[in-house]
Amino acid sequence: MASASMDREAAFSTSTSRSRDERVHWKSYYSRLLLLAYQSFGVVYGDLSTSPLYVYQSTFSGRLRHYQNEETVFGAFSLIFWTLTMIPLFKYIIIVLNADDNGEGGTFALYSLLCRHAKFSLLPNQQAADEELSTYYRHGTLNRNIAASSLKRFLEKHKRLRTALLVIVLFGASMVIGDGILTPAISVLSSISGLQVRATKLHDGAVVLLACVVLVGLFALQHCGTHRVAFLFAPIVIIWLISIAAIGIYNIICWNPSIYRALSPYYIYKFFQATGKDGWLSLGGILLCITGTEAMFADLGHFTDGSIKLAFACVIYPCLVVQYMGQAAFLSKNFLSVHTSFYDSIPKPIFWPIFVIATLAAIVASQAVISATFSIIKQCHALGCFPRVKVVHTSRWIHGQIYIPEINWILMVLCLAVLLGFRDTTLIGNAYGIAAMTVMFVTTCLMGLVIIFVWQKHVLLALAFLIFFGLIEGFYLSSAIIKVPQGGWVPLVLSAIFMVVMYVWHYGTRRKYLFDLQNKVSMKWILTLGPSLGVVRVPGIGLIYTELVTGVPAIFSHFVTNLPAFHQVLVFVCVKSVPVPYVSPDERYLVGRIGPRAYRMYRCIVRYGYKDVQKDDENFENNLVMSIAEFIQMEAEETHSSSLEGSIDGRMAVVRTSERYGTRLIMSERHEGDDSEDTYVRSSKSTTLQSLKSLYEQESPQVRQRRRVRFELPNVEYMDTQVKEELMELIEAKQVGIAYVMGHSYIKARRSSSFLKKFVIDVAYSFLRKNCRGPSVALNIPHISLIEVGMIYYV
Repeated sequence: MASASMDREAAFSTSTSRSRDERVHWKSYYSRLLLLAYQSFGVVYGDLSTSPLYVYQSTFSGRLRHYQNEETVFGAFSLIFWTLTMIPLFKYIIIVLNADDNGEGGTFALYSLLCRHAKFSLLPNQQAADEELSTYYRHGTLNRNIAASSLKRFLEKHKRLRTALLVIVLFGASMVIGDGILTPAISVLSSISGLQVRATKLHDGAVVLLACVVLVGLFALQHCGTHRVAFLFAPIVIIWLISIAAIGIYNIICWNPSIYRALSPYYIYKFFQATGKDGWLSLGGILLCITGTEAMFADLGHFTDGSIKLAFACVIYPCLVVQYMGQAAFLSKNFLSVHTSFYDSIPKPIFWPIFVIATLAAIVASQAVISATFSIIKQCHALGCFPRVKVVHTSRWIHGQIYIPEINWILMVLCLAVLLGFRDTTLIGNAYGIAAMTVMFVTTCLMGLVIIFVWQKHVLLALAFLIFFGLIEGFYLSSAIIKVPQGGWVPLVLSAIFMVVMYVWHYGTRRKYLFDLQNKVSMKWILTLGPSLGVVRVPGIGLIYTELVTGVPAIFSHFVTNLPAFHQVLVFVCVKSVPVPYVSPDERYLVGRIGPRAYRMYRCIVRYGYKDVQKDDENFENNLVMSIAEFIQMEAEETHSSSLEGSIDGRMAVVRTSERYGTRLIMSERHEGDDSEDTYVRSSKSTTLQSLKSLYEQESPQVRQRRRVRFELPNVEYMDTQVKEELMELIEAKQVGIAYVMGHSYIKARRSSSFLKKFVIDVAYSFLRKNCRGPSVALNIPHISLIEVGMIYYV
């Protein structure tokens, strides 16, 4: 009995402890969720929350102003309500936010997902080892064994379709950049124009001048980084939302309480019945109520889908609905105030506080979209679709906050040009609507493919999604396109320029890679040179940078035939972007051997995700040497304690070793046209060698402190004499020094090429290469150790 009682007490104690742990876990989860939801107000919703400043003004700016009756205003509000409900709430909150790429969102995140689940990428540098990355497949699931559908095989087979997909993605990214130009212009001008409500003698030129001053100050402060003022952003937007909701409630009660009847979609029917074509043309103004919706998905990486959903559903959506409803109630009785409806609807005692908050909210909205523009350009560059630019990381703690000086000043000049050229929020709104709706339409198209290839749902479900939301967005887009002559041409011209730049850079990069691939050095030629490679092998390590992931680049033979000496240890380094958002540090280096052991030639593929930070890394040389040493040890261990467990696609095999070394990836990739192969090894458990400790101990304490490297000694039971000799050569070469060898290439089109290809390669691509950052600067290579080898590529 006593034993049973003790058992019950123990079970009760265990149950109580488990219950307490669960409560702590859920309390921590909800606390973090609320904190992220609070922070999202200042980053995600600045643009969406400031749209009441100009929506009704843009909607009734055309022929619709002739329909001065209550029914027309009710119909306009009904359209706004159902647009907010169908696009941001149903499409994005319920569906699109679930299509994240390991927590990242946006146009390139969807494209990256598609490239990983189907062979849509045009860059031929994919490797089977990339599929072993922990972030490669969603939620860690491997679906490579699922049979490919006929649609997938059809798209992968036709290169033109894959090119068309890339063009669509680049077009959407270009429109996001257009948003970064138009959002600051329309937000700041709309807020500053509120001065004219009280200062009636203030002319339009003075308002535009004040807006220009605010914009110049905004762009000039970008180098400080958003983290310095990010804490202030969320309170500003929250105060703004509470204020506009309170004003909305006041206007409903004061002017027209029956406005609630316009929530019925029946008023949409009556609206179009009364206005006809004029009502359809006004949709270009209605759609401005959802500008900034794409930011909920694009900025997903900074937050979580739960926090963004919570903030929108509980605060943003009801506050905007109440504000639009109140403004409609005011307009139904004061239609002549349509051009300044927001500021006219504010009670006089609180006008100036609301004006100040509106201006601050407009600046917050501008800041958010400028930061998003920097992020999208970095993603384009990581995927080989944008020239090399300087990326400054403005925060040591927040990973994604960056600043691109060249892009910042280009955006400022273009934004000021738009503001000075149009001087009217209606014309800027026409341009803004096209840019925002185009990005949403591109997201809808990509989501249709994601539903099929990533979520692996039936094609009919994807068609239903495309048809339903595509028709709604197409209806709005058709109305916005009609206004191309009235300012709508601006985003089209800007996006065309940026898209041409992106595609030219991507095309030139791809042609250069294909030239390297077709002209790589034959392994037979290297074997005939012998271990000395036909030259004197001098002490030290030579890092030869190449874009090839297999084989030896032509730059190596060009160097060997022109110089009589080379380093004792040669490492072909390939810095490569993988279509995943992040690559963990223990999966970053993929090391392999080229040729026989006596040649001392290795390959190291350094992999980064499209959102990874490639900053100055003082430990790069040490990490490289450690990775090579680990490869040498594991290569020897594999012959003694490994058991092959089958192959994947005929090129890869997973090798399981003792628990001391964990699970390792052994991959062999054969060279096309050669009888040799490269072998790569990656360990999931970091191991270093005792001989590397001497390298660490011989460095000065100052150097050790700067590098922040710690070597741990594993229990190495097996070490062959040849392995020890190879490791000691590696360490001695590291102590002598490291030289960086990089090709300085000139790309020209062949004489037989068409005129268009000659113009793209010889003029456009050449211009971009000369005016962007050099590869050595982008890779943070020390100039004192750099050797450049000139080569001409005829593509």
